[in-house]
Amino acid sequence: MYGRKACQLVKELENSESGQLTGFNTDLFAQVIEQCDGHVNNLQALLRKMQEVGSENQTAKNADHFGALMHHLSLVRNKRCLMAYVYNRAEIVQTLGWTVDCVLPEEIEEKLSSSEREYFKNHSATLKSYMSDLDIDLALDMVPPKDPYIKVRVLEEIGTVVLSDQLANLARHAILFLRRTDAEQYIAQGKMEELTG
Repeated sequence: MYGRKACQLVKELENSESGQLTGFNTDLFAQVIEQCDGHVNNLQALLRKMQEVGSENQTAKNADHFGALMHHLSLVRNKRCLMAYVYNRAEIVQTLGWTVDCVLPEEIEEKLSSSEREYFKNHSATLKSYMSDLDIDLALDMVPPKDPYIKVRVLEEIGTVVLSDQLANLARHAILFLRRTDAEQYIAQGKMEELTG
């Protein structure tokens, strides 16, 4: 039956864990594209036949019209399933661009197709370029903070630094209240830790 293979691609997405990638199903994807090519060829043949016959034989004309409609609708459905498969995977790859640096872990990279790898590389480069133009790291804190100030402990001697709203001596083992934006870079480097509770 037409559309079964394309439906399997969509079911594969539905059965996978949300936000997680499974290996790109190259074989099934290629089979659906091959099926689409077959529908296009059959549709074109039926349209040529209808043009040649004209409007003389109404019974043959109706059968050809319904056949052409069936191939057209099957083609549209297959394309929609292919687009859903690619789009959902692209959304996950975009999310990876925000959470993973420019290099993908090997277990994730082997699940991507070559075009998805290229998309990730371009997306990451664009994000990095945009953030460097703004001189801000948009991926630091993806969850909005409840309080702009946090309590931190300095783990390594940093010295006197100019922060956004004050001059601070960041001596080892000092406990301070700092703006989250000022402390995040040191926390990411392992020179500070956030104290909770």
